Amino acid sequence: MAETITEIKTTLAGEEKRFDCELLARDESETVVVYRMPREVELEDVRLPENSISLGYFWAHKPFNAYHWLDDDGRTLALYFNISDGTRLGASEIAWRDLAVDVLITPDLRCRVLDEDELPADLDAELRAHIDAAREQLCAAPAQTLDAFRARSARLLAEA
Repeated sequence: MAETITEIKTTLAGEEKRFDCELLARDESETVVVYRMPREVELEDVRLPENSISLGYFWAHKPFNAYHWLDDDGRTLALYFNISDGTRLGASEIAWRDLAVDVLITPDLRCRVLDEDELPADLDAELRAHIDAAREQLCAAPAQTLDAFRARSARLLAEA
């Protein structure tokens, strides 16, 4: 039986959401979890069927986390990044702060920035610079980014 780990997301407004996931891989700098979609979800033009797989990648030292969404056959549905900070990788929990802005990369290599309109007008300039730098990093090379996640996810799932 897989080890359960809880993902704890806190929004800029302080709202907390919890997700029970299965631990897939962990080392001192990265934690990877598996979450099965409990129901069908649509985001932009991406449909995530019920029971599709979400591999969550979390790092304490990166300004984002990633979700690689896969269908039952292991094909990429999308790659979704939350720009974040304050990520803590614990033994039984992953906690992070969601900075509202998300980046969606689809298999057709479109890179879309989402939810920038949700940022408060009085956002701290240093935090805004953190968000802008992460957004630019994520959108710089969508093909290479998608290829890297496809290879890493396939390797992890094959080892599981």
